[in-house]
Amino acid sequence: MSKIIGADTTARVETQPRGKIIAYWSVTLLLTAAVMLSGIGQLMQYGGNLELVTNLGYPLYVLTILGIWKVLGAIALVVPGFPRLKEWVHAGIFFLMTGAALSHAFANDYGDYGFHIILPLSYAALNIASWALRPKSRIL
Repeated sequence: MSKIIGADTTARVETQPRGKIIAYWSVTLLLTAAVMLSGIGQLMQYGGNLELVTNLGYPLYVLTILGIWKVLGAIALVVPGFPRLKEWVHAGIFFLMTGAALSHAFANDYGDYGFHIILPLSYAALNIASWALRPKSRIL
């Protein structure tokens, strides 16, 4: 007499709540757009980027370096797969944005109403939110 063991077992698929997925993609796409546009602006030396860099005392070639890294990082955030690369991109964005805020603070270049401090810190907060909401497939 043969007996099938475990025939009534069902597979459980663990899924994330839909709201969390929507929140993740909303925050991540907003962050990606901000970083991408910022990087393109730096590569084109557009929109006051020259004045910002010279006010901080950095050489102009920093714009090219930061612009390239920002564009590549923004692309890496939305390309499927590569969870370790995405971890590095999130770390890089965090260091970049907090470093920008600190550079402006140390140079006493706060901008109107503290804009040069608040904007990079808000990008850093978006970055933290995107990292915290990431799907399980992107967690190492």
